[in-house]
Amino acid sequence: MSESSRTDSPSSDFQSPKKRTTQAISCLLTPLFLIAFPVALAAVLFRLDPFEPAHFPATVLGRRTVTAPARNSRMLQGSEIMADGEVAGPEDLAYDKEEHVIYTGCEDGWIKRVTVNESVADSVVENWVNTEGRPLGLALEKSGELIVADASLGLLRVTKEKKVEVLADEAGGLKFNLTDGVDVAEDGTIYFTDASYKYSLKDFYYDIVEGKPHGRFMSYNPATKKVTILARNLYFPNGVVVSPDQHFVVYCETILSRCRKYYIEGPKKGRIGEFCPDLPGMPDNIHYVGQGQYYIAMATSVTPEWDLALKYPFIRKVAAMVTKYIGRPHVEKNGGIVVVDLEGKLREHYYDPALSLISSGIKIENYIYCGSLTYPFLIRLDVEQHPALPST
Repeated sequence: MSESSRTDSPSSDFQSPKKRTTQAISCLLTPLFLIAFPVALAAVLFRLDPFEPAHFPATVLGRRTVTAPARNSRMLQGSEIMADGEVAGPEDLAYDKEEHVIYTGCEDGWIKRVTVNESVADSVVENWVNTEGRPLGLALEKSGELIVADASLGLLRVTKEKKVEVLADEAGGLKFNLTDGVDVAEDGTIYFTDASYKYSLKDFYYDIVEGKPHGRFMSYNPATKKVTILARNLYFPNGVVVSPDQHFVVYCETILSRCRKYYIEGPKKGRIGEFCPDLPGMPDNIHYVGQGQYYIAMATSVTPEWDLALKYPFIRKVAAMVTKYIGRPHVEKNGGIVVVDLEGKLREHYYDPALSLISSGIKIENYIYCGSLTYPFLIRLDVEQHPALPST
């Protein structure tokens, strides 16, 4: 065989400068395209998406956060799990002292009764009534009948015979879309909130990031069966509680991290005043637990990221689009319970970095009992063994 036939031609490994340049450009353009295309697509979607968050009022920006003088920042240490796997999203809690049971509403529509025992292992869970909606706020009337703020159905009464009655589902020509918190005054008047007339519970996050006031605080007169709108244009009004002296009703505005009070007696009747203007988190339900104390459930702490989102609507629009196309970002942390006095001043704070969406807190003897929008259990903490300690 000839030498020329055994040796590869040098021209077989040769690439022209033009070809090498083309390949280099191709290598550069491919990653650029992979980066630029989704960015361009996101920009187009951003411009075309009809969701348009609003600016919050200047009065709510630049807020200060007040810290409690006593804190337990590791609330889960020492806590007990109660009714594990038997309650799905036990959002609010109402305690019947005579029956020694806690009523709680779950995401599957069931209102369940959980017995209160010395040991959580002895607690029994009863499927009591299914509203076929989503029961949230609960309050017992003097008669022992249960008033329910059902996110889907409106304001309900459940009789001792387990009959579900719809008391109201609209006001001022607007249907309730997210009936949320409720309490009953000594004269029988029912006070409650519709967190949003625009968004339902499954879309509550859009109401939060849109920054527009779709909420209302109302009363229901059982004698006349009339609903009266007491305050409107509220930012996700949530929990409700009547003061022990029956002079005012406190309602929580989750988005603005505050609680306000509506006077129902005295010279300020019909006016709105501040109660807890600078909470360290987003409030959910509120309960008066005796001994001059209110328990306010904190769904999450207020973070620097949320403060930034409050100021800039485009950040909230991005968050809404991520929720729409990918899924809601779960950034909640430090859920727990804030204890305030009769004047609304912070006294104690129980929380934990691992807790989120804590929605209710009540006190029975030495224990805090907590409900949640998402957990499949209740949390119990002995505050004598695990108290909030003075901050150093």
